[in-house]
Amino acid sequence: MKPVEPEVFLVARPGIDYTAVAAYLEEVGGGDWLARMDRGELDGALNDPQNLAEFAGRICYRSWEPGLNPNVTRIRTDQDAYLANILSSMHGSVLEHVSFTFVLHQVSRVLTHELVRHRAGVAVSQESLRFVRLQELPFWFPDWARKDPELMERATEMLERMEEFQGWMAGHFGLDEDGRRFGDKKHKTSFMRRFAPEGVATGLAWTANVRTLRHLIEARTAPGAEEEIRLVFGLIGDLMRTEAPALFSDFQVEDGAWVPRWRKV
Repeated sequence: MKPVEPEVFLVARPGIDYTAVAAYLEEVGGGDWLARMDRGELDGALNDPQNLAEFAGRICYRSWEPGLNPNVTRIRTDQDAYLANILSSMHGSVLEHVSFTFVLHQVSRVLTHELVRHRAGVAVSQESLRFVRLQELPFWFPDWARKDPELMERATEMLERMEEFQGWMAGHFGLDEDGRRFGDKKHKTSFMRRFAPEGVATGLAWTANVRTLRHLIEARTAPGAEEEIRLVFGLIGDLMRTEAPALFSDFQVEDGAWVPRWRKV
C-alpha cells in the first residue's frame, strides 16, 4: 500500500494568435482594441484567457470601439470592469471559449465516478486499469482517518492483502512470461482490476471551460460535497484565481467552500 496525496497540474491554457485577431479586427474596423495593449489598457503580459473572453464578448455586440455598432455609443476600456459586467449579466456563453487542461493525479476512482456526472463543457481521458496493471495500491487517507490508529492498522492490513493478491494473480497468470500476447495480458489485467478498491488512486487528463469550472468549483467545494473532491476543486480554484483573476476573483472562500458573487453564469 502506497500512501498518496491528490495533486492537480495545469498543463494547458488558451493561446491567442494575435496576428489572426489583428487581421479580423482590420476587416471589421476594430483595430483600436489591440492598440489598447500598446497603451497598457489590456494586460501587458498578454493574459490570453481573459483577452479571449473579452474578444468573444465584443464580437457579440461589435463593441470594439464606439460607432461600429450605432447602438453602442460608449464602451468599457477597463478589462476587469468589462469581465465583471460579463459575469454580473450572466453572459456565460462567452466563458465557454476559454478552456484549461489539468492532470488530476493520485485521485481515487471515488472522485472520478463523481466527476463523470459533469459532462457538459469537459473532456476526459482517464488511466485505464484494463491496460495498466496494478502492483502497488496507491491510496489517500483524509486527515481524520490518519488520526485513528486502529482504523489505519486495519485498513493498511486489508490493502496490503489486496496488493499481495494482485501480485499473486500476475504470477499465477504468467503475465511476465516471454511471448505473452498483449491481448491476453489485457484480458487478465481487466479481470484483476475487479479486486482493487474503489479508493485506489488513478490519474486523468481533464479539460473544462471557464463556465463549467465556475459551476464545479462552487458545487464541489460546498460543505456537503465529498471530502476528496472538495480538496481537489479547492486546488483548481487556487490555480484559476492565479491564471484568470478577473474571471474568478468574485469568489469568496469560507471554510473551504468557494462561493461566487455571481452565480449561474
